[in-house]
Amino acid sequence: MSNLNTALDFSQPKRERKVAARIWSQAFSSIEFKIGMVVFIALLALAIFYPWVSGVDPLKMNIRGKLAPPLFMGEGWNWANPLGTDQLGRDMLARSLVGLRYSLLIGVSTTVLMVTVGALIGLFAGYFGGKVDTVLMRLTDAQLSIPMIILAITILGVSRPTIPSIIIVLGLAGWPVYARIMRSTVMSERKKEFVRGAQVLGATDWRIMFTLIVPLVLPPIAFVAVLDIARMMIFESVLGFLGLGVQPPTPTFGNIIADGRKYLINAWWIATMPGVFLVLTLTSINLMGASLERARNAIYGGA
Repeated sequence: MSNLNTALDFSQPKRERKVAARIWSQAFSSIEFKIGMVVFIALLALAIFYPWVSGVDPLKMNIRGKLAPPLFMGEGWNWANPLGTDQLGRDMLARSLVGLRYSLLIGVSTTVLMVTVGALIGLFAGYFGGKVDTVLMRLTDAQLSIPMIILAITILGVSRPTIPSIIIVLGLAGWPVYARIMRSTVMSERKKEFVRGAQVLGATDWRIMFTLIVPLVLPPIAFVAVLDIARMMIFESVLGFLGLGVQPPTPTFGNIIADGRKYLINAWWIATMPGVFLVLTLTSINLMGASLERARNAIYGGA
């Protein structure tokens, strides 16, 4: 057993983990990553706590106060609705932040599901090879041939969209990218000496995969996943705009913007405010993801 533990402690895995830590450290030291992180945390805190702290109900209607302009327009506004109200008198700030909450929930959950399914399929295909690799990669190719948004529209169009169903549909439509990344990385890692040494000393395939290989291949997948959170938020908004996302009265970016397009001339803020929050969130995520990618390229390029 001691020999086995020694085999599982070769310098290669340690070096790769140190490289991953250096990537995160270098990315965190960049001003772009810090700006993105601060903006993202601020938006996340607002989305979680503002509706609760303010006591404003995003679903409460006030017909007398409908189409009130935002505070900065300086005419007809009130402090209770700093970003104005919609056609039913509902507070736009509270609705936008609740929409952000659902968008982040769907974006993060979908990405986690994509990473889990894709990474497992890519891990088995890359490690075992042969017929296992052939079958799993043909399944991946078949999935890649169907555009994600088309598949989502087709499935959600014949059922009542709910948050779990949207997460499952988008997650099961987007896993092939991670399967390919995982497969290519695992195929290169399984040929290295520390893996062969573990096999010689009797380590099981499961132990090698999940204690030696997976910790090494997670960092590149994590970099892709950060950017995919933003992509899934866009898909969720598109589905909501088409009426195939979370259904009203639950506010989401997509259905708020869809309602607001009817009032673009005399109440442009209905469609604009959730769009501003979406842009800020996507920008903050992309700043962090781009910083991670630059740090990874710099470290591996100089290694």
